[in-house]
Formats: sequence, C-alpha cells, structure tokens
Amino acid sequence: MHIKIVAGLGTSAVAAVTTGHRVFFLIQAIMMGISVATTALVARSWGARDIPRAELTSWTSLAIAIGLGAALTVPVMLIPESIAGLFGLDEATTRAAASFIFWLGLFTVSTAVNIMLSTALRATGDVITPLLFLVFSSGFNILFGYLLAFGIGPLPRLGVAGVALGGGSAGLLVTLCFVLFWWRGNFNLKPLKRRTVDWVTARQILSIGAPSMIEQGIIQLSFLLFFAILAKYGTSAYAAYGIGISLVSFSIVVGFGFGIAAATVVGQQLGAGNREMAVKSGWRGLRMAAGAMVCLSVLLALFARDLAEFMIDDPQVIQYTTIFIYMIAASQPLMACEMTLGSALRGAGDTRFPLFATFCGILFGRLLPAWLFSYLEFSVYWIFAVMLSDYGIKALLVTYRYRSLHWLDSLAPDFGPSKTVDSDKKNT
Repeated sequence: MHIKIVAGLGTSAVAAVTTGHRVFFLIQAIMMGISVATTALVARSWGARDIPRAELTSWTSLAIAIGLGAALTVPVMLIPESIAGLFGLDEATTRAAASFIFWLGLFTVSTAVNIMLSTALRATGDVITPLLFLVFSSGFNILFGYLLAFGIGPLPRLGVAGVALGGGSAGLLVTLCFVLFWWRGNFNLKPLKRRTVDWVTARQILSIGAPSMIEQGIIQLSFLLFFAILAKYGTSAYAAYGIGISLVSFSIVVGFGFGIAAATVVGQQLGAGNREMAVKSGWRGLRMAAGAMVCLSVLLALFARDLAEFMIDDPQVIQYTTIFIYMIAASQPLMACEMTLGSALRGAGDTRFPLFATFCGILFGRLLPAWLFSYLEFSVYWIFAVMLSDYGIKALLVTYRYRSLHWLDSLAPDFGPSKTVDSDKKNT
C-alpha cells in the first residue's frame, strides 16, 4: 500500500518507493536465510516432540537476527544516497529514494525480531498468532504512513520519507507488543531468557541458512541489475513495474503462505519419521497454491486496467502496468510451483539446490534476456516478459529435485530429540 499512498505525489515518488522497497527487500533477504534454517530445525524438532531443542533454536535464531539487523542498519543510515544512486534514476527520484531508505532502515532490528518470532511460531504450526500481528502491523503501517506522508492535522508533511517513517514506527510498535506477549509465555514456544548463545546450534543455523541467504542475496542483487536495465526505459516504465508488483502481491502472498505451510509440514513429518507423508505434503501444497493463485490471476487479468487506474492517473504508466499485470498473471502457476516445492525442499533442510535453481533462473531466464532485449532496443514489454522464463526455469528445476527424493536425507540422519528430553517424552 506504500505505492498507493505515494501515487498522489507523482510518478517520481512511486519510483522512489519502488527503489526503497528493493533495498529493504535485500536486507530482509538476509533475514530470510536465517528464517529458512529456523523453519527447518524448529519444525523438525517439533515433529519429534523435542520442545527444548525447538526453543533453543528459536532463541539462537533471534540472537543471530538481532546481530545481523544491527549490522545492516549501518550502511543504510550512513550512505543512503549512494545506495539509491545504484539504480540509475534521475536526481530528484534518487534523493527521495535515499530518504525512504534512511528512515525505513532505522527499524531493521525490529523487523528482524518480528521475522524470527513469526517464523518460529509458524514452524510449530501456529500460523494464527503471526497472522494477527501482521494484520495489526499492516493496518497501522497504512495509517501512520498516510498521516506522515500528507501531514494530516498537526503532523508535518514528509512525503516519501513520511511513508517510511510512519510504516517503520507502526512495525516497531507491533513488534514490541509481539515480544511482550512472547516474553510473558503466552505462546506455545517459550523464551529461554538467558544471555548466552548456544554456538553449536548457531553454527547449524548458519550452515543451513547460508545457501538461502546467498540465494536471497542473488535475487535482490539481480533485481538491482534488472532495475538498472528497466530504468533506461524511463521513470514511467520503472514506476509501472513497482505498481504491478504491489498489485499482484496479494497473489504472491498466498503462494508464500502455502510455501510456509509446505516447509512446516514437511519438516514436522520428517521429524516424526513419516517420510511418505512428508513427500505428499509438498505435492498437496503445490496443488492448493496453484489453484488459489490461478484463480487470483484470472481476477487480476480481468480487472488489470481498472486496478492500474486505481493506483495512478498517469496514462502511460497505466498502459505499462496493465500489460505487466497480464504477464505476471500468466506466470502464476510457475510461481506457485517454485514457491511451494522450493519451500518444501528448504523445510527439509535442502537449501543448496534451491540456490542453484534460483541462480539459473535469474541469470539465464531474466538478466541475460533482459540485457539482450535492451541492447536490441526491443519494447519494454519484452523486459516485462522475462519473468516467464525466469520462473519457468526455477519451476522446472525444483520439480525435478522434489521428484528425485534426494532431499529426504538433507539433514544429518541422527537429527532427532535432544538429550534434554526424557525417555518418556521421546516415546510419546
């Protein structure tokens, strides 16, 4: 909704927020690597009914995330204009993007905490609690962002910077409440409340999470290169891409949700020793995700122009956005496959093959074709279309890997209940 809020400020503001989001997604990508490892280990422990190990993993993941979040805050606060300048936008848009990056970067640590707590709870099967906090966070994010962007009442009119500051403040407020509830023991996963970190667990988290961190880093850095190519077609095309992504985010979130579910159930079934059900869970998640995302993509395609006109009143941006929605709607089945089966592999601890699939899709399906089309001076619609080949390659590779069943033994074969669990609990 940040895009919709700033749409009234002009195409340049939309492009600035799109740029800021890409930088913020790069920061989140590193956290996602840790969250992938957290999902795999907590779900496996929970399935084996080893609650102490699940709590130890979640506590350690949280400590790692806080450290990384603090480290990542430094560059976005010190050199936001240099970061924004990498996207090749005009001077005014670059300045606006830099302000967005700076203010949103102040809240990196709180975002990291929220991601880790939500991930750990979902890995235990509790998807309702993170959802409730996400709903409140989204609502306050929109409200605070709008108030500070346009200076409603006594508040100052901060424009693009206000959206970042308002949204970040809302996220911080909700995260503090989230932590308070968790600290008081209101969730099924309890805090250890100790100052030390278990380094054996930390090394295991980093070992499993490293490929996913690299994968997410490749994705976000590739988008930086992709946006540099797209920026050659002007601010209108750049803004259209950002608007289109924000519109289809509803469908993408659905796929992401089924991916989380697949990773959780696969991990829990493997922890319980039920390999056959683990395999079936991934395929079931794919069918459900594909069905839901295809239905949403049909609606997106039918109302593509109406949605574009709702977001902005620039005729050229509307035209670009409409065509982009058609193309991304066509890619939804491929995205469903990549999201669910890729997540199922990661939930089993197989994080290296998804990294390979992502690298192949981005390099051979997105960046090289986009560069070639740009070099040959093809229409911007050809640049939009490369997502089909990108997701097509990734879907093909993860499907091949999942069907091979080699991922079933990705984690150490002796991974199971820890020594902190008594024998009676092991046999329940």
